[in-house]
Amino acid sequence: ATSLSIAAASILAKTERDAMMRSLHEEHPEYAWDTNVGYPTQQHYDAIAEHGATPYHRRSFTLFRK
Repeated sequence: ATSLSIAAASILAKTERDAMMRSLHEEHPEYAWDTNVGYPTQQHYDAIAEHGATPYHRRSFTLFRK
């Protein structure tokens, strides 16, 4: 029962986060959050290099490739 609850919560959290990222895409289309949902693709790194990071970018991750 515990594992099922954790799995369900994980699915709900991922679904909510993906919806939030699609919404942020409308405000910041240059980061392509509608397709990469915040994962660091090359296109996303290029957009950060060109436009800088937003307040929505996770500061705990490396935003720029070395």
